[in-house]
Amino acid sequence: MSASQTSSSDVPADVPTLLVKIFGKDRPGITAGLFDTLAAYSVDVVDIEQVVTRGRMVLCALVTEPPPGLEGDLRSTVHSWAESMKMQAEIISGLGDNRPRGLGRSLVTVLGHPLTAEATAAIAARITETGGNIDRIFRLAKYPVTAVEFAVSGVETEPLRTALVTDAARLGIDVAVVAAGLYRRAQRLVVMDVDSTLIQDEVIELFAAHAGCEDKVAEVTAAAMRGELDFEQSLHARVALLEGLDASVVDKVRSEVRLTPGARTLIRTLKRLGYQVGVVSGGFTQVTDDLKERLGLDFAHANTLEIVDGRLTGKVTGEIVDRAGKARLLRRFAAEAGVPLSQTVAIGDGANDLDMLNAAGLGVAFNAKPVVREAAHAAVNFPFLDTVLYLLGVTREEVEAADTLDID
Repeated sequence: MSASQTSSSDVPADVPTLLVKIFGKDRPGITAGLFDTLAAYSVDVVDIEQVVTRGRMVLCALVTEPPPGLEGDLRSTVHSWAESMKMQAEIISGLGDNRPRGLGRSLVTVLGHPLTAEATAAIAARITETGGNIDRIFRLAKYPVTAVEFAVSGVETEPLRTALVTDAARLGIDVAVVAAGLYRRAQRLVVMDVDSTLIQDEVIELFAAHAGCEDKVAEVTAAAMRGELDFEQSLHARVALLEGLDASVVDKVRSEVRLTPGARTLIRTLKRLGYQVGVVSGGFTQVTDDLKERLGLDFAHANTLEIVDGRLTGKVTGEIVDRAGKARLLRRFAAEAGVPLSQTVAIGDGANDLDMLNAAGLGVAFNAKPVVREAAHAAVNFPFLDTVLYLLGVTREEVEAADTLDID
């Protein structure tokens, strides 16, 4: 589906207007032909909207009434022109412009695989129940998921988000609700977690596999998840198990890292849009520095495994990147990039990412645990990282068009 709209200056509510609707099989020249026909009657354009779905067009033009005595002739001429184009026409008299949109503007992005009629009906009904009005619906993508954007007015963003996100899990879809406005296109910094977000792996587990201590690392991880250890304690406990491991294992781990499907497309598209992109990780710089170079990232920060005389010492050096540290780094990256925090996007999957997600202008939970999904601004539960682009209003067609450009 494609849609376009434009609007002229305000028209007083008591000024007679005509809504001219043309519908039928789309072909080049329909829009130009309609307005060539209307031009003969000295009407002003108040509003235009055009939608094309599977080759069928609906073109609506709201215009001022023609000079006295010409309306009948205008109607006859438009109907004759439409018939000659094998289209149908409908003309409705009225007064003034469209009614003003209500206060509170939001964009609701719905992701489904598939997107069922049942889910769409439920979302539309919930929007109505909150007092919102759907002003426009636009398809952003048809694969790898179906992504549809609703422009909604008449209700504030936060209560709308609360109402819709509650239904999302039950309906088997993802719903993101963000405030409409220029800031959405102005978001210029995206910061991601690494393990189980940018990549499919947990880096500590890759190192543990080479050290033969996977089970012990898993035990420490489980204890941390039970709340028996905080992140820093669990990090030191797990890294201690790597003591004595030959440093050559770093290159092996780098080669074993698997990017999440869609990761390259996400980063490549963001960079071509002029965004800056960074990663923060509770993992290790020995891997994130390599990812930064390979993917052309602007920022990267993680913990650092200490290596002495060619072997891992079982310790980390420098500032620990934990839950609070990720949020601090987001702020630091934003300051270095010259981007307001409100124009940042953070993506993560674990409780360790929550502070960062909440600090960002848009926090996205990616295939995350329930507690993270509930706390984030938006959630994506499909295994394709580039679906995050749809939450930023980027269409699949724009992604594919960018891929044809020779841009470094």
